[in-house]
Amino acid sequence: MIITGFLAVLGIMTILYVIKLVQSLYHYFEGFPSIHMLVIGFVTDFFDSLGIGSFAPTASWYRHTKMVNDRIIPGTMLVGHTLPVVTMAFIFIQRVEVDPLTLVFMIIAAALGAHVGADIVSGLSETKVQFGMGFALIITAIIMILGTDAIQAMPASGDMIGLDGAKLMVAVAGNFILGALMSLGVGLYAPCMALVYLLGMDQLAAFPIMMGSCAFLMPIGSIKFIKHGAFDSRAAVGLALGGVPAVVIAATFISELPMEILTWLVIGVISYTAFKMLRAALPKESF
Repeated sequence: MIITGFLAVLGIMTILYVIKLVQSLYHYFEGFPSIHMLVIGFVTDFFDSLGIGSFAPTASWYRHTKMVNDRIIPGTMLVGHTLPVVTMAFIFIQRVEVDPLTLVFMIIAAALGAHVGADIVSGLSETKVQFGMGFALIITAIIMILGTDAIQAMPASGDMIGLDGAKLMVAVAGNFILGALMSLGVGLYAPCMALVYLLGMDQLAAFPIMMGSCAFLMPIGSIKFIKHGAFDSRAAVGLALGGVPAVVIAATFISELPMEILTWLVIGVISYTAFKMLRAALPKESF
């Protein structure tokens, strides 16, 4: 019942987003998306479904091709990637077994962090946050590597599908912070994977949690950009139409992976994200 009600709320939010988008396209139709725009949506959302994230690759692609004006890239990405991310949430929440209370509490915490936490993180140095998160993810990746079947120097990840007591409190607090850090551009996916792993949960359980967290944030944010017309309609529709089928394909791919391969996939995502954070921070930091 909890999951059903949760998905119903997400469905209502998504319908409101779609209505606003269609109304916007009716008044400001700029033409159908090109094949190139559809390809961008397919590629970026396929890898987003693997936990890598879609915003950084999409922004880089747009800037390299000069397809979208820099000023409206954020709005275009948010509006365009909303439907694929919501699709991910629906698929993984129903396909991956996770304790309903753990799932709901962590998603609500991330949503509150994103909306309330901006004031909390506004005084933080972006560079210091990037360094701290980067090194924390590296340490997590090392712990995961030591726990793989190939090395077995550390206990392997847990198989819990839910948390309670102190661990649940840590998970909720952690996801609140991760939601707040999104205002600094710190992606939630890889840190959420690390949090779930370190608390002893099954690694696959991170997927419905992290995708559900973002799915609840994006329709609301998208409506604001749509209202102000701060997005490229052709490019955004291209992301949506190309991204949804990519999500369906990738979700099937992930759910059928053996746990050891999934472990190495998660290690790769966390390591890649750590490298990106440290690389972004280094030019700004003086030692």
